[in-house]
Amino acid sequence: VSIPTETVYGLGANGLDPEAMDKIYAAKGRPSDNPLILHVPNSESIKPLVTEVSNTAQLLMDTFWPGPLTITLPKSDLVPDRATGGLSRVALRCPDHAICRALLERTGVPVAAPSANISGRPSPTTAQDVYHDMNGRISYIL
Repeated sequence: VSIPTETVYGLGANGLDPEAMDKIYAAKGRPSDNPLILHVPNSESIKPLVTEVSNTAQLLMDTFWPGPLTITLPKSDLVPDRATGGLSRVALRCPDHAICRALLERTGVPVAAPSANISGRPSPTTAQDVYHDMNGRISYIL
C-alpha cells in the first residue's frame, strides 16, 4: 500500500512482519540489506522497539516530531532484522501527514515505509508518480 507523508509517498507494510517487508523489497527491487524506516504515530510508541533512548534523541523527538526527521536507535528484539538490514539500530520516524498518522494510529504496529518507487528512481511526491512507477507491483495507493 502506498501512503502519503509530508515529504514523499511511501510503500507501507507491517514493520514487525518479515514477510510483509519482503513484499516491499520485491516491489521496489531493493536489496534486503538496505534498511527500512519504521513509521510510528508518536514518540511513546517507540518504547517496545528500542533498548534505549538517549537524552539527545528524546529532545530531537520532542522538538521535531511529528515531522520529517528520522532517528536511529538501538533496536529491541521485537524489531525483525529484515527491517534493519541486519544492523543493530532501527530507523524511526513520526510523519506529519493526516492520512499517514490516521493509518499509524489505527494499525497499532510500526509501518515500514520506504519511498514508493523502483529502487534508484526519483522519490514520488504524488499518487500519480506512484502509479506510473509501481503500477502492477502494489495493490493500493491512498
